[in-house]
Amino acid sequence: MPAPDMSTPRAKNLALLLLALTQFIVVIDASIVNVALPSIGTALDIGQDNLSWVVNSYTLVFGGFLLLGGRFADFFGRRRMFMLGMTLFGAASLAGGLAQSEEWLIIARAAQGLGAAIASPAALSIVTTTFREGQERNRALGIWGAVAGAGGAAGVLLGGILTEWAGWEWVLFVNVPIAAFVVWQAPHRLLESREEEEKERTLDIPGAVSITAGLALLVYTLVDAASIGWTATETFIRGAIAIALIVAFVVIELRTRKPLVPFSIFRNRTLRGANIVGILTGMSLFSMFFLITLYLQQVLGQDALEAGLSYLPLSAAIILAAGAAGQLVTRVGFKPVMVTGLLLLSVALFWFTLISVDGSFLVDVLGPSVLAGVGLGLTFVPVTIAAMSGTIREEAGLASGLINTSQQVGGALGLAILASIANSSTNDAFATGAGKVSALNTGFQDAFLIAGFFAVAGAIVAGLLISSKDSREHAEAARRGEADPPAA
Repeated sequence: MPAPDMSTPRAKNLALLLLALTQFIVVIDASIVNVALPSIGTALDIGQDNLSWVVNSYTLVFGGFLLLGGRFADFFGRRRMFMLGMTLFGAASLAGGLAQSEEWLIIARAAQGLGAAIASPAALSIVTTTFREGQERNRALGIWGAVAGAGGAAGVLLGGILTEWAGWEWVLFVNVPIAAFVVWQAPHRLLESREEEEKERTLDIPGAVSITAGLALLVYTLVDAASIGWTATETFIRGAIAIALIVAFVVIELRTRKPLVPFSIFRNRTLRGANIVGILTGMSLFSMFFLITLYLQQVLGQDALEAGLSYLPLSAAIILAAGAAGQLVTRVGFKPVMVTGLLLLSVALFWFTLISVDGSFLVDVLGPSVLAGVGLGLTFVPVTIAAMSGTIREEAGLASGLINTSQQVGGALGLAILASIANSSTNDAFATGAGKVSALNTGFQDAFLIAGFFAVAGAIVAGLLISSKDSREHAEAARRGEADPPAA
């Protein structure tokens, strides 16, 4: 098949639409099953303690394999790996919808996570290699950020609608036709690209195994610590092994001629800062969706559909803010937009600490939801642009894998910490004689408070570690229609 002609704006827009659609379903699958969990538990006879693994098995594998997925895209072809990842994702979604047991569903969700880890960094690196660095790429990443940011909220909305009207299986079946369409269209809409010629291509297998195993075990440790306890022996042992594997990875990379992650990429100060901000943003974002959903259902008494519809204002705010963020980055640079977004997010999270037992959606949720949506929209886009800015074309997959990994690992860490805080506060409130709903509300308030401090920390890190010079030069180059100079 001849290579698609990407010389026209229409061709590039169709390519972006296809890639954004992919990112949308990859992101929503981390949250779409949340409101379906009670129905899934009843249908497959899954106990409350194990029900969380329907979500965690996806995020665990997704976070653990993202870095390897990004490097595979650079080495073996970005379009090829993108199509492979989406094929696996679609097949696993079909298998999950057909699940007849707890083990079957959890394995299918893990396979979904692996497909997403292969497809997502490949898709982002195709965006960065298709669109010229500067204003054109900022616009593309603005759309990408809007889709990625809205995906978490839209997942809850779609999950509620599908569970209520079609059954829990359809939160998984819905991915199948979309994945099939994407795989069918990819050769017609996307160019193939890779890092090196075939004869020069080698893959650092020891490094790949050590970092993938280390990250996967780290994510597992963080997720499971919320239920077995942060001071449990198993938590310490798993954490120590995960750290040892990550240290081994660093040693391997320093001694390998062609490493999986050339540490020279971290000379880019803006990339370093963007990935730390990505971790802190993930810590705030994942936990916020989790806490809002529980408050709506367990305190306000909403059903799955009502909880899903309650996310509409948040989704709309993210989409509108992210769409504007790409233009703002071109005008003023990614640093001030990022700091502003994180500060708005922190105010929204602190506002959520005012939720009450006898509250309502209009009084307790609507205002902070919209503000949080604006903050997230203004954060996602500049973080992604900063993480990719100044990197060379050959490292596009690596850079996209890094920022995706930062956000996913941050999300797992934040969710584990805040779930533990919420549970502890709830138990303390029970011990003092509070009723069930009141105790739950107290736990959610305390967790929102700490989530707000994560966002404040992100703003501080962005202010200190993101290069103002890189930010200004990026904006100036974007306005001139030129590529960035390499970041220092």
